[in-house]
Amino acid sequence: MGKATYIQAMTYHPSAEEIDLAAVMATLGDSTRLAILGHLDRQDGRPLMCSDFTALASKSNLTYHLGRMRESGIIRLEKSGTCKMITIRRDDLDARFPGFLDSVLKAAENMDLPALECEDEDETVEA
Repeated sequence: MGKATYIQAMTYHPSAEEIDLAAVMATLGDSTRLAILGHLDRQDGRPLMCSDFTALASKSNLTYHLGRMRESGIIRLEKSGTCKMITIRRDDLDARFPGFLDSVLKAAENMDLPALECEDEDETVEA
């Protein structure tokens, strides 16, 4: 894979019409990803940095989880300087699958998911 192709793959976000329910459901079948989603939802649309999730997993595991969430259309990653800012694609998900995201988040409230603790603000991961 050439450098340009690799960079495009790392920044690809499916269009709203390309978001597939089966892919979203499969992606959210992981407790770490559900914990990431729940934490993002509690921010009321405020973007978070990758380093905000280092209490959940190692950098390489976060890279994997955030990549899966981006590829399935659940989150958006946007570069801001040397950081990547993460937000839920709530508008796209709500338009495509009305009520789905709220149902998943409500059900996840009662699950024993990994908790976030104090994170090291200097660490970032690539997704």
